[in-house]
This record gives sequence, C-alpha cells and structure tokens, in this order.
Amino acid sequence: MTVIRRPSPFREMAALRDTIDRLFDESPIARPMFATSSELGMPFDIRVTPDTVEVEAALPGAKPEDVEITVTGSTLTIAANTASSTESADDRYLLQEIRRGSFTRTIALPEGLEPDRATARFEHGLLTLSIPKAEVVKPRQIRIEPVVDDRADGAVPAPADAASAEA
Repeated sequence: MTVIRRPSPFREMAALRDTIDRLFDESPIARPMFATSSELGMPFDIRVTPDTVEVEAALPGAKPEDVEITVTGSTLTIAANTASSTESADDRYLLQEIRRGSFTRTIALPEGLEPDRATARFEHGLLTLSIPKAEVVKPRQIRIEPVVDDRADGAVPAPADAASAEA
C-alpha cells in the first residue's frame, strides 16, 4: 500500500508567518512604522492627585504657539508642530533621529474632569497640563460619630431586638 502525504496548510501558514516576522525584524524601515508613540517623540506622564489629573508631555523642539490641546468628552488630544532645520544641497546626514514635522497623540482620561478650568504651562520643551476633578468625583472622608449614652448609672442599654424577645 502506498502512503500519500499531503501538505498541511497550517505548516505553510506558520512558515509564511515566520518569514513575514523575519522581514519586519530585519527591515530598517519597518521599525519607525511600528514604533510606539513615545518612541516617536511625545512620551506622556499622567498623574492623578485627589484634586486634579496632571499630564506632562515631552515636546522637544516645539514652541508653545505650535502646540494645540483639545479635550472632547474624556479624550485628550495634543498636536504639535516642530520646524524643520534648514538644509543646503551640500549637507549629508550620517544619522538623523530627531523627529521634525507634525505629530499628534490622543489618550483617554478618567471621567468627571472639568476641562474648562484646566491650566497649561510650557517650559523647556515640557508641557504640563492640570485638569481639575469635578466636585462630584472627589473622594470624601466620612467621619463616624461616637454614640454617647446619657445614663448616669453607666449601664449599657439592651439592643432593641433583645427587649422585644423578652416580652
């Protein structure tokens, strides 16, 4: 009897996937295409305090007038534009990693913020945005009041359930 081996489609798909993975791992142009936003020039730090949400964005090379901040609902968008350096026809780069041009980053913020009262500072390429929380979402401390008994003899009153059970 003759055994016929048929090619497995799963083996062929796995081989194709491995080939594509190697292509993107070795390609010099694939890295920027799949780089994260922080690798492309706008890393964020987001800190939550009891009263505000603080967002810091690194925008090296940007000027305050070239930065646009938009809050829509609970979505924050920061767009910036950095000027290109002047080049002459004789210039040739050995390495060019500084990102120039336009870039945008959008993130989701927690609910219950008041963006109309937000403040922004821009200093040394670092944008600091402070968005206050609404009074409704701020944490509140609830104090427990001690029960004071007015009895002079110091006897502890019986619970209501125990009194009704004796009757």
